[in-house]
Amino acid sequence: MSESTATDSDGVAWAPVDWDAQAAVFDDEPDHGLRDPQVRAAWAERLRDWLPGRSSDILDLGCGTGSLSLLAAEQGHRVTGVDLSPAMVERARAKLAGRDAVFLVGDATDPPVGEQRFDAVLVRHVLWALPGPARALRHWQGLLRPEGRLVLVEGVWGTVTPIGIPPERLTMLLRPLASHLHLEHLSGDARLWGGEVADERYAVVASI
Repeated sequence: MSESTATDSDGVAWAPVDWDAQAAVFDDEPDHGLRDPQVRAAWAERLRDWLPGRSSDILDLGCGTGSLSLLAAEQGHRVTGVDLSPAMVERARAKLAGRDAVFLVGDATDPPVGEQRFDAVLVRHVLWALPGPARALRHWQGLLRPEGRLVLVEGVWGTVTPIGIPPERLTMLLRPLASHLHLEHLSGDARLWGGEVADERYAVVASI
């Protein structure tokens, strides 16, 4: 995925990243590749709590190389992954070869899924970088079946010029769309990140 530096109408700053160029090294980060058994187990544990307990249709937006998609598939879910980077999608397809998963090149804001609807939309570290998070959330809500849920993992990174979306802002954007919100602070769980982190990292599960 490649974006331009901008500030959107919601006042959220976002920075340029050439995701095709990053694809080859993306999984080197502990929480991206999930190669460490403890990191992998920590994310699997969280997904079991956040995703439906029964076998469901999951839409993984900004799926990257498909590490979370793989965990969801291993838990019995049917996964559709979408990423703007063809290189990321190619790696995700290889990672989940033979599993009940489909990967598409497309914009996370308006994923190319047609009339298909899902039981959960999973988005990690993507919303903050979109040029219209409120609009994206409304569109994602429309991709859910009745009683579906949005699973959003976000954060605020850096101290001098922090980037990201604070949990207070995200919950404010979600409140008109959701019947129930559950906020989990994740910074204190070093297992998720492969070590201690000082940034604010969190998840919000919004039941529609």
